[in-house]
Amino acid sequence: MGFDRNLLPKEGESYYFPNLFDAPECDQLFTFLQTEVPWVQEPIRLFGKTVMQPRLTALCGDYGASYRYSGIEMIASPWNDALEQIRDRLESISRTEFNVILLNLYRDEKDSMGWHSDDEKELGMDPIIASVSFGATRRFHFRHRSEKSLKTFIDLENGSLLLMRGATQAAWQHSIPKETKSRGLRLNLTFRTLIALKRRTL
Repeated sequence: MGFDRNLLPKEGESYYFPNLFDAPECDQLFTFLQTEVPWVQEPIRLFGKTVMQPRLTALCGDYGASYRYSGIEMIASPWNDALEQIRDRLESISRTEFNVILLNLYRDEKDSMGWHSDDEKELGMDPIIASVSFGATRRFHFRHRSEKSLKTFIDLENGSLLLMRGATQAAWQHSIPKETKSRGLRLNLTFRTLIALKRRTL
């Protein structure tokens, strides 16, 4: 699967690339990122209450990068060699320059991500989001923002890429719900472009 099949039935473009990284690469990157990324668990405002996020997060990126969502402002740590290696491959596929990455660590099946869109103003109109997964498979759900009954999903496997672009963030929400089946650790890396940062030269 790749650019030949759009996962979304209307508006937006989302494409799935399984096995973008082979098994040895996945093992090496998973181990390195799990131990070397500065993971934190942040409090967020949800329905008027302050709760701890049901996952660990981190932000890495170019100098001066920061990212705000759900009442959190994260300041980016510098890129490391592994993240730069992944970014180079994604930029080649997407023909896009990424200058920041939001990372998520799902510790087990109880960790989750609620319905939302990556539509912060810092990302500009119709942002391109490249989402890479390492570790346990988790189901990624889409639902249309104005037609809530219009839904679809994809199982994000170890070493895969989900590339979202066009009107995806404007027209759709996405989530990773809690599960009852036991799940191991999963790392999710979402590469983005902050429009206010000076763009690099490839």
